[in-house]
Amino acid sequence: MRIFKKSTHIDFMRQRKLAMFLSLVLIVISVGSLVKQQLKFGIDFTGGTQIEVGYSEAVALPPVRAALAAAGFDDFVAQHFGTSKDVLIRLAAGEGGEKEDLNVRILDALQATGELELRRVDFVGPQVGEELTEQGGLAVLYALFFILAYVTLRFEFRFAVGSVAALAHDVILVVGAFSLMQYDFDLTVLAAILAVIGYSLNDTIVVFDRIRENFRKMRRATAIEVVNTSINQMLGRTIVTSMTTLLVLIALFVFGGEVIRGFALALIIGVVVGTYSSIYVASAAALALGVSKQDLIQPKKEGAQVDDMP
Repeated sequence: MRIFKKSTHIDFMRQRKLAMFLSLVLIVISVGSLVKQQLKFGIDFTGGTQIEVGYSEAVALPPVRAALAAAGFDDFVAQHFGTSKDVLIRLAAGEGGEKEDLNVRILDALQATGELELRRVDFVGPQVGEELTEQGGLAVLYALFFILAYVTLRFEFRFAVGSVAALAHDVILVVGAFSLMQYDFDLTVLAAILAVIGYSLNDTIVVFDRIRENFRKMRRATAIEVVNTSINQMLGRTIVTSMTTLLVLIALFVFGGEVIRGFALALIIGVVVGTYSSIYVASAAALALGVSKQDLIQPKKEGAQVDDMP
């Protein structure tokens, strides 16, 4: 069943230079923000303390935050965890002192906010945070490298370069957006970035597969005509997939609570940017590198006609 009965005939590649310029501007802004403001790392990367407190009844966050501030805690984040009865408190490295002292200080500070119990206290040391930062960066680089190898084997090296360029574009813009907004960057956001790489690659591979198929069918068409036709043929699938994914992610962002909000925000930005890059960055990069039907159509082996004769 086709979603769109009539095929579109949009000349996407006509605007590829303008799209490339827009992408370069966004990348420069993202890199500039990363250099000037850097990322606002969460305690997963910087080290610190995570405390889970359970209340007998639903509790509002403003009184909890006011009580912590009055107790002398400066650099902290308090948010609901799962339900309105559960509160997750994150303290930066150096806040609170020893674990036993911290337990007493937290309980004393929050006594006036309601009946509560201290469920767990987790410490993340600065060394662990540095290791997580290094391993997280390596995970992204390894993912891009193996994708380059996979697309090279499945399609052609020019397509592989285009797909990796699109994925690097997506990662830089998502990370740059978090730097600009100074939103907490933690392990859930890193997981979302790896998910964005997978989502964007899937969309790019679908378009590349249709381009390869059309290069074999449209033998008299130019490379630009083949790419435009392929993108138009897959446009309905791309729009439906992106919109349904965004509806779920927006619901997670609005109703999922503070714990999952960064994850959902990274995916929302990634889906929008990934949909754009699969059309304008990946395909345009392959065209700029000179991909043609000769690169995708396997040449006939010598003597093949003789072998086919009875």
